[in-house]
Amino acid sequence: MSDAEVSLDSDVSFRRVSASTVEDVCELSETLSEVQRNVVADNGASIAQAHFSENAWFRAIYAEETLIGFVMLHIGADHDDGIDCHGVFLWRFMIAGPFQKMGFGKRSIDLLIEVLKARGFEELYTSYGLGEGSPEGFYRRLGFVLTGDAYGDEVEAVLRFGV
Repeated sequence: MSDAEVSLDSDVSFRRVSASTVEDVCELSETLSEVQRNVVADNGASIAQAHFSENAWFRAIYAEETLIGFVMLHIGADHDDGIDCHGVFLWRFMIAGPFQKMGFGKRSIDLLIEVLKARGFEELYTSYGLGEGSPEGFYRRLGFVLTGDAYGDEVEAVLRFGV
């Protein structure tokens, strides 16, 4: 992973995780702080979990040609996966440590919203734990609001964006 080509205005894109990129995507988890690793699922475990779910969609996040993150959605409810959301659920999301605080998280979510709007979706759900390392501030700044529901010890939030 090289940040030589990455600047604040680098274009963000989603790409399929392939046999040639899966190890690099998994290694991104190691770039997180210890506090973040306690609240963000490991990318390798997420990819493995996705292969056992009919509802999972996952992509690597790039800034130009540099791998910077990982996103995974769950589309539709599936009690086997533990997700009771009939819409689109942001199941996993991370930006590698060296690329945080550069606007790539927001731009990745903005791109995700464009993709979802093109498919006719009007809202995006997620959940997160509270306390040290929580991404609550990030999601609130993007416009997510609490729904009042929870997944175990995580609160659920939704971002409504319309079509």
